[in-house]
Amino acid sequence: MVSRMLPLLILAALWEGLTRGGLLRPEALPPLDRVVLRWLAFVVQGDLWPHLGASLWRQAAGFLLSVVVGTGLGIGMARFPSLQSFCEPLLALTYPIPKQALIPVFMIWLGIGHASKIAVIFMGCLIPIVISAFHGARGVDPYLIWSATNLGTSRRRLWWRLIVPAALPDILSGIRIALSLSFILLVTSEILAARAGLGYLSFFLGESGAYEEMFAVVLTVILLGYAADRAYHRLMHRLLVWHRM
Repeated sequence: MVSRMLPLLILAALWEGLTRGGLLRPEALPPLDRVVLRWLAFVVQGDLWPHLGASLWRQAAGFLLSVVVGTGLGIGMARFPSLQSFCEPLLALTYPIPKQALIPVFMIWLGIGHASKIAVIFMGCLIPIVISAFHGARGVDPYLIWSATNLGTSRRRLWWRLIVPAALPDILSGIRIALSLSFILLVTSEILAARAGLGYLSFFLGESGAYEEMFAVVLTVILLGYAADRAYHRLMHRLLVWHRM
């Protein structure tokens, strides 16, 4: 636990040292202790909670939707060649597009409420999950499939009892990548078009010159992303205990 926290403590000490030593202007990077005090004031006064709730709802909805659809689509493409032939050109077409570029399009179609943010997060997280699920399902050792088939395993049971569990490490890795992308897309979409949310709040405070408050909101996003990644890593560790045995 200490070894994991040590890099964060070093980063915090470096932040405080650079700002207190006068190497960085307060407008560029306010001292960490003042940012933390502003963050505590936000929490106590309740100004942060409505924006935090809006952001968490958008991130969770878009991310979880991409997990369900992306995992099912990736496994389906590995199982049904016709589905793979249909989806591959669409994936190849949309993969190189920066998902932030779709924000204005979704704004026109869905407005500036929750729906456009959820759609952007969904689209950005979908492709890495589809790709990881597809390659995970296609990359199962053929000797395992051959052995299970010779033992009388039906095709349906073969997929759910062998192929999907064997592909689980790849699927979970793709989902972890998508989890980090979801926070990036969340903040970007809220900065460009929103009336509430952490991205909107940080941009508004920065435009107003309230840099300490702005960095307090940025710190909130950092802590959220870190906590989500750590929680997901623990979940992966539990789900893949059998894989390390």
